[in-house]
Amino acid sequence: MLQADGGTRTAAINGSYVALVDAVRVGMRDGSIAETPLLSAVGAVSVGVVKNKAVLDLDYELDSTAQVDLNVAMTDKGEFVELQGTAEQGTFTAEQLEQMLKLARRGIKQIMEAQKMSLK
Repeated sequence: MLQADGGTRTAAINGSYVALVDAVRVGMRDGSIAETPLLSAVGAVSVGVVKNKAVLDLDYELDSTAQVDLNVAMTDKGEFVELQGTAEQGTFTAEQLEQMLKLARRGIKQIMEAQKMSLK
């Protein structure tokens, strides 16, 4: 069951990656997959600007009042898979974007550690 408050898209990406790794492992064990097709790990998180401050992992309450809402999905190599953002209540600066991306990188690193633990 999906447990998410505001970041349903990012929660779905994180859970789907874990399920995919598990499915590939099963396929490799039973011989239906000769070698892993996975090129890198994937993690995702929501970030935003709330009251002019960059915030990591927006829940529903923060998401619904955020000035900016940004979903970030990245690989473990630091490459972007998705950047999807909206200025909900005005515009945002390049500096605010960099602050959000810095938080997103930190959050995704933590998520990838949790994914690794769940796959042990």
